[in-house]
Amino acid sequence: MFKRILVPVDGSVKALEALDKAVELQKLTHAEILLLCVFKHHSLFEASLSMVRPGDLQIPDDALREYAREVVDFAREHAVNEGAEKLRGFVKGGRPSRVIIRFAREKDADLIVMGSRGTSGDVDGMLMGSVSQRVAGHAHCPVLVV
Repeated sequence: MFKRILVPVDGSVKALEALDKAVELQKLTHAEILLLCVFKHHSLFEASLSMVRPGDLQIPDDALREYAREVVDFAREHAVNEGAEKLRGFVKGGRPSRVIIRFAREKDADLIVMGSRGTSGDVDGMLMGSVSQRVAGHAHCPVLVV
């Protein structure tokens, strides 16, 4: 039925709920779960506009990439505790909806399972977040929104 299930994670409760559903599906289908955390790219110009000036200046993309890796590692540990077996984790930079859609196609995902709302704080959608709406509307494969 499913060979590869993509689960975008962002550290939100809804993303973990989606991951739990993906693990349930994995137990039924023996599919591989692909965890993906997308961080928003910040230019050096955007970083220069920040009001926060830490003593140890870190390029925003590096800090965000590191945090995204922690999110993926936490999600992987959570999934393993729930009984998941075949997992791979990825971190990418860019606009979340575009990166998720492109990544799903590149990795030949059969299904995307994602939370209805994440950590972005967008209020574009009344029932679903803007990222889940865009992914559901443009993905090449079915999208299960939890």
